[in-house]
Amino acid sequence: MDDEIVNQPPPLADYNMFTTDRVLGEAVVREGAGWARAELEEYGRKAGSAQAIEWGVLANEYPPVLQTHDRYGRRRDEVEFHPAWHHLMRLAVEHGIHSGPWARPRPGAHVARAALAMLASENEAGHICPISMTYAAVPVLRKNDAIADEWNPLIASTSYDPAFRPAPEKQGALVGMAMTEKQGGSDVRANVTRAERASDGAYVLNGHKWFCSAPMSDAFLVLAQAPRGLSCFLLPRWTPDGTRNAFHLQRLKPKLGNRSNASSEVEFHGAWARLIGEEGRGVATIMEMVHHTRLDCAIGSAALMRRAVVEAAHHACYRHAFGRALIRQPLMRNVLADLILESDAATMLAMRLARAFDEGDHAFARLAVAVGKFWVSKRTAPLVAEALECLGGNGFVEHSMMPRLYREAPLNSIWEGSGNVMALDVLRAIVKEPETLERVLAEIRMAKDARVERFVADVHADVSESGARRTAERLALALEASLLIRFGPPAVADAFCVSRLDGDWGHTFGSLPGGCDIDSVIANCGLELP
Repeated sequence: MDDEIVNQPPPLADYNMFTTDRVLGEAVVREGAGWARAELEEYGRKAGSAQAIEWGVLANEYPPVLQTHDRYGRRRDEVEFHPAWHHLMRLAVEHGIHSGPWARPRPGAHVARAALAMLASENEAGHICPISMTYAAVPVLRKNDAIADEWNPLIASTSYDPAFRPAPEKQGALVGMAMTEKQGGSDVRANVTRAERASDGAYVLNGHKWFCSAPMSDAFLVLAQAPRGLSCFLLPRWTPDGTRNAFHLQRLKPKLGNRSNASSEVEFHGAWARLIGEEGRGVATIMEMVHHTRLDCAIGSAALMRRAVVEAAHHACYRHAFGRALIRQPLMRNVLADLILESDAATMLAMRLARAFDEGDHAFARLAVAVGKFWVSKRTAPLVAEALECLGGNGFVEHSMMPRLYREAPLNSIWEGSGNVMALDVLRAIVKEPETLERVLAEIRMAKDARVERFVADVHADVSESGARRTAERLALALEASLLIRFGPPAVADAFCVSRLDGDWGHTFGSLPGGCDIDSVIANCGLELP
């Protein structure tokens, strides 16, 4: 007979991820997507259900499997997934996270979609990779009218169709991406994959990709060297005559995290593809996709932060030590408040970035997305580590979900540009497009706060490569502070500013200085915490 279980929290399941997140709910309304609240509440309930949480667990416990050949030795190049993966994908596609702003455009559509993506990522981050790339591919496909007319209706569909067959025979389609190669990594101009024009006006590709994201997708945006230079192509899994394209999967990457999602190495052996944009303008063409996926890096990182905070706070409410609940211990309250500040600021910034896409505010988005992607993704790993520690040994056990969050936390700092790449992109925007800095500073100064003004007063002073990270960090903190000052409770904004801007903060979470209204910070997170 089992002993009675005491001093353990109940399962964190069957709760509404949206309605329990006050900061996200307020941001959705403020940034122009209040009309989407009903759908967000529905999705928040589904994503927080015990069933959906179990799907996330199973999709990671049983990762994808590559089948390169069939039993007779013929090439298959197919990736098999656990049914839980398909359940998560179907839920995301049915709610249009992969295409909503393009298929059903309206003011606030990108904000609504960003909030849905955040909720989906809170539950299980891996399946958002193909969802994100499909969303980001649409503006690139629109650079070729014929391709857009053929593919966009399939992408706009809210029917998830994982069958491996030609896209015209399917109810919906997803798009992946293959850019980097062994010898180049982030330096895609070092790519050696060759593209030669075919007799039908298309191109034939020969070469490899070291990282091919979501290899089960129906088509891929690919960079290759054409006669006039590096160019962007759409490479479908099936050719127009209904044969399998020469897209050969070599192996799946055994990754630190993101285990539910397949990432692969791939080779092209005379693969059929179509040019998008101009020959020699491949980087400029595909950067439209990268710009949107960088937005999703900020959103996904904010989601991981939020889930980690919720897990830590839930545990602290029910776990007792030294005579009282952890949530009533002053030092634990300082830790939780500090984590909540970081999470709330990240959520507000991510939703503000999404509004820039709704408004077509290029000057703001060009710099602010790079700044936000750099900073929010950088802060995720230390936050998740601290949240894990709040659970103690329980947090180090797979059943707690914290190890999965911890493994996932570094990904968005790497995907679509590591820290140095992003910091240098911030620098490039400031130097080559100075109007972007003026636009971001104008947004920051809307706070009308002396602390913020002092913090960015000399941000122009150092535009050297070695100082690029510092510049990106300061702009990100100033943007977050400005949002909190304008739209958050004064006590929360003050705690953020005194700890992040004024320098009165330690080197670990949980070192908020005396005088911070920790109770107000904890209350602002939206969870019903004592």
